[in-house]
Amino acid sequence: MSTPLTSSELLSVVASRELASRRTVFAGIGLPTLATELARLTVAPDIEVVYESGVCGAHPSRLPETIADAVLVTDAEAVIPMPVLFGCVLQGGHIDVGFLGAAQIDRWGSLNTSVIGDWDSPSVRLPGSGGGVEVMANSREVFVVMRRHHLRSFAAELDFCTTPGPDRALAEGIRPLGAGVTRVVTELGILAREGVGEELRLVAVHPGVTVDRVRAATGWDLRVAGTVEEVPPPTRDELRLLREDVDPDRVYLR
Repeated sequence: MSTPLTSSELLSVVASRELASRRTVFAGIGLPTLATELARLTVAPDIEVVYESGVCGAHPSRLPETIADAVLVTDAEAVIPMPVLFGCVLQGGHIDVGFLGAAQIDRWGSLNTSVIGDWDSPSVRLPGSGGGVEVMANSREVFVVMRRHHLRSFAAELDFCTTPGPDRALAEGIRPLGAGVTRVVTELGILAREGVGEELRLVAVHPGVTVDRVRAATGWDLRVAGTVEEVPPPTRDELRLLREDVDPDRVYLR
C-alpha cells in the first residue's frame, strides 16, 4: 500500500496473529484492542472479548476510547457487575489470554504501569494497575505489546512493580492461577516463555532487525532461542482491514 507502515500498525498486526486459536481475551485499551479487533476479522473470528468495565462478548461498532465508552455495550453478549467479572470470570479461570500493555517489563514478565523514576519524585507518572494484577494472576496466559524496545522499557530492575508475574508472586508466597506473560510483541521482534521458572527469550525478529540489536536494546542478558524466526511483514489485506475497518478514524493508529 502507498501509505508507509507505522510502528502501531506493525505491532497490531503481529500481535493479532498471536490470538489464533484463542477463545476468550481480556483486552486492555489501546494496542491490545486494535490487535483483538483485527484478530476477529482474520485469525480468530469466534473470539470473545472481555473488558474491565464488565462487558463480555463485545461487538463495538467503532473502537472504544476508554473501557467506559458506551460503544462497548452496544450488541455485547452481556454486561455484568465488576465484582462478578473479577470474582467469577477471571478468578474462575475463564480467560484464555489477558492482553496488556506496559511501560516496563522485566525478564520474568513482571510489569510497571505506575511510575518511571523514583516513586516520590518520578519523571513520569502512569495510570497504574487498573485490573492488571488480577488479569496477570488469573488468565491462563498473558500477552504484552510494547511500543518501545529499549533499555529503559526492558529493564533489569523495574522502577516500580505494578503487576507481578507468577515468579515474583510465588517468591512472596502467592500462587497465581495462570502462567503469566508468555508472549511479548515489540517494535524489534517477539519474546516468549512457556511459564513459571523461565525467562523471556528472543524467538523472532522483524525484517532487517538483528539479534545483536535486540540484545543491545534489552536491559538484561537476553536469552535467544536456538532458531530465531523472521516475522512475516503485514500483508496488504491485514493493513487494509486495520486502516479501513478496525480504526479508520485512527483512534489508536498513530
